[in-house]
Amino acid sequence: MPVSQAIEHDAVHEIKRKTVSGALSYMVRTMFLYGIGLVASAVLAAYLSVQDFGIYGVVTQIIGLLTFLSDIGLASALIQKKENPTTTEYRTVFTVQQLLSWLIFAITVGVFVTGAIEPKVGRAGAVVLLALGFSFPLASLKTIPSVILERKLDFSKLVFPQVIEQLVYNGLLIFFAVRGYGVASYTVAVLARSVIGVTVMYAIQGWSFGLALDKRALKEMIGMGVKFQLNDFLARIKDQLFYLVLGLFLPLREFGYISFAKQWSTMPYMLTVQNVIAITFPTYSRLQHDKALLKKAIEKTLFFISLLIFPMLVGMCVLVFPVTHLVTRYQKWQPALLTFGLFTLSIGWGAISTPLTNTLSAIGKINQTLKLMILWTVLTWLLTPVGIYFFGFNGVAVAAMLISFTSVLPIYYVKKIVDIQVLDQVWRQLLAATVMGGVGVALVHPMSSSFIATGLGAILMTLTYGGVLLLVGRRKLWHELQSLRTKKLSDPVAANVPAV
Repeated sequence: MPVSQAIEHDAVHEIKRKTVSGALSYMVRTMFLYGIGLVASAVLAAYLSVQDFGIYGVVTQIIGLLTFLSDIGLASALIQKKENPTTTEYRTVFTVQQLLSWLIFAITVGVFVTGAIEPKVGRAGAVVLLALGFSFPLASLKTIPSVILERKLDFSKLVFPQVIEQLVYNGLLIFFAVRGYGVASYTVAVLARSVIGVTVMYAIQGWSFGLALDKRALKEMIGMGVKFQLNDFLARIKDQLFYLVLGLFLPLREFGYISFAKQWSTMPYMLTVQNVIAITFPTYSRLQHDKALLKKAIEKTLFFISLLIFPMLVGMCVLVFPVTHLVTRYQKWQPALLTFGLFTLSIGWGAISTPLTNTLSAIGKINQTLKLMILWTVLTWLLTPVGIYFFGFNGVAVAAMLISFTSVLPIYYVKKIVDIQVLDQVWRQLLAATVMGGVGVALVHPMSSSFIATGLGAILMTLTYGGVLLLVGRRKLWHELQSLRTKKLSDPVAANVPAV
């Protein structure tokens, strides 16, 4: 192999090494994070009322909409930029985002002072909105250090501030919720998280801090980032704006059920898909010149995501029934179980489609992503009201389940560019999870008799998944695990380059 080719392979190996090690490090840390989040959510579900969940749901949807104003796609443009960004470009992005974040805070102050949302969420909910608004300027301080770490593919350092933030946030949230502060518990937790997060981020990754407003650099990056932002804008209309409208029109109790079901159903998604795409976006951007390597990277992403998320989704759908039966404080959530189950199952499609839409964005095919977002936005606004009319608040999840089947479209778009084999990467996990679900459904009644029975049932379901997977996919699983360990191609033996 020529030395130049060996050097190119060496660069690819370095990208792969950082991606794999980063993914594993990222996953371990975020598993710890979501373990904390799971405990916090369990405590909040027990001590907060259904109405409290509804209030916080409305407030977070407002903040989600305002988030759109804080980022005009500049951070994504910096990450995707082929050349290393200059200090002026970093400072320009920082300056613009500071201006936008203070604008958002000013808007939340205006909403608070006028009392516009107090009739719906009360004074405590309005104070939470104000605290979330103040967190924007603090969060924007972390943008440039985060971009630098992502460009270096240094994901292990990137996730550390998040660990500290979540420890502080969830610890304070639990502390105040248990003491009966209700929705006001979020106020102190949000402010403390923001301050701690900035402090830790700058301790890990500093930069040449300063203000600048270079028109040429700004114009170039806005040109790169505008399509990312348009995509985000559609996502906000589809999610935050729509759910805000639901929160304003539905009774707080019903919106509380929806918020609870959505929050819990997305936990496996956040643990697996969300973490993986945070790593694969810069990685796919680096590999877009090599279709063969990109194909392998996408297929491995789909394989390992489905390996983890399918049993988690099925397990949650089954175990939620005995848990809400046995725990007295959770019995208030039983009316939300149908919504929870439908949301959870729809996440299965999202686990496949999200990495693929992320692929399209990473390799510069943002127009395809925009088409998909337009379709999903229109379907959400059209089908959900119909679902609510026929099924009440459960109709929101019914519509989400129906819309999730359009996730075959990202597969079609990506296959036109890279000949990925999606079915071969997921059918074994899907079969094993289906059998696991069948066993779980058969055991729902016995598991509802005691916590010990629930635990034993969960173990049996896990063993069923593992057993079926090994039966039909032992070689595939072993091959994929082994492929994560490769010799450096610049090694004389591995690259077949004569030692000098």
